[in-house]
Amino acid sequence: MVKQGLREQKKQETRRTIANIATGLFFRYGFDNVTVADIAEAAGVSKMTVFNYFPRKEDLFLDRHADRLRDLEMAIRERDPAESVISAMRRYHQELLAAQHPLSGAIEGARPFFQVVRSSPALISRTYEHQHEIRDMLADVLAEEMADRAPAELFAALLTATIYAIFDRAVNRILEGEDAADVRREQTDFIDRAFDLLEHGVAGI
Repeated sequence: MVKQGLREQKKQETRRTIANIATGLFFRYGFDNVTVADIAEAAGVSKMTVFNYFPRKEDLFLDRHADRLRDLEMAIRERDPAESVISAMRRYHQELLAAQHPLSGAIEGARPFFQVVRSSPALISRTYEHQHEIRDMLADVLAEEMADRAPAELFAALLTATIYAIFDRAVNRILEGEDAADVRREQTDFIDRAFDLLEHGVAGI
């Protein structure tokens, strides 16, 4: 058991090292100007090793997507039986924001990262694929609780749209040069408003 834990820890350390080196190269030369071979050479590993950890080059820069998928799934599966899915998602996003987690979008020093993403068609395309992956994962999880697959897919699509509306608002404000602390302070209310709309609808607007 201990040996397995150490092996997993070493794998995670290697993954993080490769991602950090890749990110540094992307910042310095531009995402589209860096190859996987460049990253492998800088990290002192083979191209195959890089691909073992990151099947696509875009995943080297957007390396927190796997964390987001896992955490969103756990927020639903591990919630209290009396708590609704919307309430669990609201709580998850407020906790991300309070912890100043990178996935909240509202963190200091994030502007250069978001600029690289927005300047690369390949990265933009991959973020759209991420949205579809989240939607499909949520639909699978929700379908286990709902009698019909169709409403689970609809609910998943609405949840995904809300998740990205929250994230994009923070990112856009950071890119506009606003102070991260100000963004976080106002983002708390925006998260609540977003999930209120999802929970109660927009008929009153």
